[in-house]
Amino acid sequence: MISYIRDFLKLEAASGILLLVAAVLAMLMVNSPLQGLYEDFLSIPVIVRFADLEIAKPLLLWINDGLMAVFFFLVGMEIKREVLDGELSNPAQIVLPGVAAVGGMAVPALIFWSLNAGDIHAMSGWAIPTATDIAFALGMLSIFGDRVPTSLKIFLLTLAIIDDLGAIIIIAILYTSDISTTSLIVAAASLVALFALNRSGVTRISAYLLVGAILWVSVLKSGVHATLAGVLLGFFIPLKVKETDKAPPLRRLEEDLHTPVAFAILPLFAFANAGIPLAGTQLSDLTDGLPLGVALGLFLGKQIGIFLPSWAIIKSGFARMPEGATWASLYGVCLLCGIGFTMSLFIASLAFEGSHDDILAASRIGIMCGTLVSAIAGLTVLSRTLPPRGTHRESP
Repeated sequence: MISYIRDFLKLEAASGILLLVAAVLAMLMVNSPLQGLYEDFLSIPVIVRFADLEIAKPLLLWINDGLMAVFFFLVGMEIKREVLDGELSNPAQIVLPGVAAVGGMAVPALIFWSLNAGDIHAMSGWAIPTATDIAFALGMLSIFGDRVPTSLKIFLLTLAIIDDLGAIIIIAILYTSDISTTSLIVAAASLVALFALNRSGVTRISAYLLVGAILWVSVLKSGVHATLAGVLLGFFIPLKVKETDKAPPLRRLEEDLHTPVAFAILPLFAFANAGIPLAGTQLSDLTDGLPLGVALGLFLGKQIGIFLPSWAIIKSGFARMPEGATWASLYGVCLLCGIGFTMSLFIASLAFEGSHDDILAASRIGIMCGTLVSAIAGLTVLSRTLPPRGTHRESP
């Protein structure tokens, strides 16, 4: 189990660095003579037609609705594995990161609400600062190598998984458009078919992916966000098989998808959504309710919402401090949880879909500022509080 987590953390760390490169490249292009090329690239029309069924979207929406569904498919499988056979399978181990995750979603939302309560348009983005970017946060934590105890890494990983589950619920409840009853019926039938495949002991991955494709199209056409199809499909992939010498389909798919998701899908999403034109932007614009609410929600909301409940539940004896961690190092990790980036950008694209470009740009500026300050503060605290290298040697 420890070796699997170590490999996962290494992969996420590298992905975090690539995400940063993609975001910087997008910012450079959109604020240079290459802006037209950047916008034309994202506007490329992509049409898929099968008989009378047609899906026509610009490339940007294929990335956000299609490729991100693959990302959420991976998230769904990770959540299932953790609940049935991982860190979330032991109630005692869920208490601390679970309480921390709830606080880390609630307090940022309250901070955003307090600054934007009178603005009905801005309030659509209240969920933006509730998200944590697991790849970026783990990437920053990996800088310190073996100075970080494994238990603290697992705390961050588990918290982020629960945070992702919370984001999925928010997307399912809030970000839907006009509902198509026919499409929902097809989606429900697809879920029944997936359940039947799972209960019948079918392990052929192609069967699940075929029904999953029908599920994705029906959810896309239903008005519910298409990425939820990825999560639901992930829940039905078998984790247990009768043949002991055969790897379960879920673990095989996780292994196959981690690399393309980490090194292609997420960086492409970051590149497509991080381009913020800065022409005409003034420092005073950062004090507007929307960007300030997002930035402070990520920076202050995350650290307060995660650290204070963690402190309270550890002091009360209902949970234990992660082995080898100190209050200062735990606080440093709480700061890193303010790195919203990928998930925050995704929620912003849903919250302000169809809105004026200025309001989406304002939310992205807030995300960038909150993420940057949280990363710098977290790295500073951890660099001064973690023990010297070699203190936490992991067993092979």
